[in-house]
Amino acid sequence: MARTVPRIGQITVIVPVRDEEELLGAALHHLRAAMDQVETDGRRKARLVVVLDACTDSSARIAEALAGVDPRVRVIHTAVRAVGAARDLGVRTALAALPAMSLRRHWIANTDADTRVPPDWLQVFADAADAGADALVGTVEPDAGDLGRQRFLAWQSLYVRQDGHPHIHGANLGVRASTYCEVGGFPPVPGDEDVRLVHALRAHGANVRSSAQLHVITSGRLHGRVGHGFADFLAGLAVDDGAPEARVPASTSFEDAGDHGP
Repeated sequence: MARTVPRIGQITVIVPVRDEEELLGAALHHLRAAMDQVETDGRRKARLVVVLDACTDSSARIAEALAGVDPRVRVIHTAVRAVGAARDLGVRTALAALPAMSLRRHWIANTDADTRVPPDWLQVFADAADAGADALVGTVEPDAGDLGRQRFLAWQSLYVRQDGHPHIHGANLGVRASTYCEVGGFPPVPGDEDVRLVHALRAHGANVRSSAQLHVITSGRLHGRVGHGFADFLAGLAVDDGAPEARVPASTSFEDAGDHGP
């Protein structure tokens, strides 16, 4: 007998932050646009939890300014100093007041403070969940403006952007709240928490799908906040340092001319 899949009624976005004052404003600007779009038909509500983890820069001011004008946004301060623990704290906070019966109708969308999502980002998650997905894993693209041509092309030659792709990115990952709780959530580790969660979901028998339609633009910086992250992968790409460098065209994204501040 086929499983009955309840329609998603609420989506909560979790964003861990560690000293991201330069990129956080743009990330929040794009997230608000995605939240607005998924709420357009009135069938779903969107919320955002920003988890400030031991921040020493102006990230708190940026996040709190947004929370002051948008009641959908909640800001949490912590000092766990581990992205896995920060993500899980955001999820647990979002779910704390919800009855267990409603968790199957609640979706958790995860991204990073250096990432820009498209306007339909949350809608793609909602459609996949309503079609039976327990988790959806998307793709990323480093901001071409941050990389020289050689390094961008080296990344592009290795990266697979198609449905069923093998990639796992905390910057572009969603999961049904009930399923998240069943597998214990993000482990409290400083890195690879996204990979560990997806492996646990698959071992649990969850319906995990990989989508090329779910695509975001993330920072192309070469020095990351944690070891063994995406920045370290980009920095480790083999490039011809003697080849002429030229900036590649702007990333194929969803930019607009609006203010990227809160």
